[in-house]
Amino acid sequence: MSLSMDIGVWIAAGLTLLIFSFIYKDNPAFKFAEALFLGVSLGYTSVNTYWSNIVPQVVIPLTPGSSFNPWVLLPLFLGLCIVLRVVPQLSWMSRMAFAVYIAGYAGLAIPTEISGRLLPQVGSTMQPLTAGNWFTPLVILVGVFCTMMYFFFSLEHKGAVGKISRLGVVFVMVSFGASFGYTVMARVSLLIGRIQFLFFEWLGLPN
Repeated sequence: MSLSMDIGVWIAAGLTLLIFSFIYKDNPAFKFAEALFLGVSLGYTSVNTYWSNIVPQVVIPLTPGSSFNPWVLLPLFLGLCIVLRVVPQLSWMSRMAFAVYIAGYAGLAIPTEISGRLLPQVGSTMQPLTAGNWFTPLVILVGVFCTMMYFFFSLEHKGAVGKISRLGVVFVMVSFGASFGYTVMARVSLLIGRIQFLFFEWLGLPN
């Protein structure tokens, strides 16, 4: 066992232990580490956003002598309208900016979602049922049909429709469970990484 002599490792280990202190109960040490993390993250994100986005996309195009681009004034104005939301007398201007951004994002995202999610799902649902490959396409077909029937509210969920809808609920719950399990596994991986950091990099335990 050989403790690390790196001051950065000690700071990281101390902050990690302060965060882990929340396992016992909410305490001032955890609140300090949480506030420090949020403050540093906000500061880093602000500076990185300024130099990576605002300077090349706003400052430089509007600087005389460079490749002046007057169209930059339009998104700049919309961005300032969003900031004006904190001013009660001018907060109404933010609605105009949000309307433009939401409509523009929807126009860009809807075709992407259709080509990236909907059409592949339709293609998977329409796979042929062959002798050597029939189980997986059949499960996908039944799952999609039952799930769509569950969200079809024009028919009362009774009789055959009700039974199909209940089977659709099973597929939905399985999907939610798999998504939740994947999220938990990712968080457990992060926890294992921090524990390995404490044991091997900070305390110097042999692998």
